[in-house]
Amino acid sequence: MVSSLPHPTTSAGRDGLAAFLARPEQAVVALDFDGTLAEIVPDPEQARAHPGAVPALSALAPRIASVAVVTGRPAGVAVRYGGFAGVPGLEHLVVLGHYGAERWDAVTGTVRASAVHPGVATARAELPGFLDAVGAWPGTWIEEKGRAVAVHTRRSSDPQAAFEALRDPLADLAARHGLVLEPGRMVLELRPPGMDKGVALAEYVREVGAGSVLYAGDDLGDLPAFAAVEKLRSDGTPGLLVCSGSTEVQELTDRADLSVPGPTGVVRFLTDLATAVGERA
Repeated sequence: MVSSLPHPTTSAGRDGLAAFLARPEQAVVALDFDGTLAEIVPDPEQARAHPGAVPALSALAPRIASVAVVTGRPAGVAVRYGGFAGVPGLEHLVVLGHYGAERWDAVTGTVRASAVHPGVATARAELPGFLDAVGAWPGTWIEEKGRAVAVHTRRSSDPQAAFEALRDPLADLAARHGLVLEPGRMVLELRPPGMDKGVALAEYVREVGAGSVLYAGDDLGDLPAFAAVEKLRSDGTPGLLVCSGSTEVQELTDRADLSVPGPTGVVRFLTDLATAVGERA
């Protein structure tokens, strides 16, 4: 194994990295956006990819089977905030937005999308009054996400207490509208069932026919993708799970083969991976 690369702490992770390096042309790299390629910020509309993310991906992408960004954001928003369009080396990048309900392909520059669940619109309309009725904490706010709607607590005076106080009531609201509640890092998202990063990742890996897969994420919403990689490994496809380190999501850290210090660490790892693949070419 190339000495500049960090060493996975698990045998499955070491096997996954070894398979990646042995046959990079068969490897898929899949990455979350917020908290993985971009720092978490108080206002999600201000999030942007780490300055080194696009250079790292453009160096790595031509040497492997595929790079996919798997995000809860609308695909077009992730493309804009990531600066992914029109970048040499990223001509075949794919962004799976809204947990796979939307797909942007760099080769066409267009977004394909499934129908919007009707429960999202009705839940969105009910949320302001609902939050007032349950005594929402000052500083909580609603994010419109098109195919989902989210309540953020990070700006409140006690983000964790607000998160816990709203979790069960919002789960009930989601269920009434045929939706599910997805908790994240100081955010509670109401979205349609059957939409998660694990489903999106597994379908994409099958489409590509990947010989190995690397997935990096930072939040509870990435756990289904971790589970998908674990299932792929049990079925014989090597994989590597990377946690973009956060003390807020210990469960993800515990299940990762390798933890790196946030987006800066992810960019460094991708850069070193591109160098390692290039050295073996």
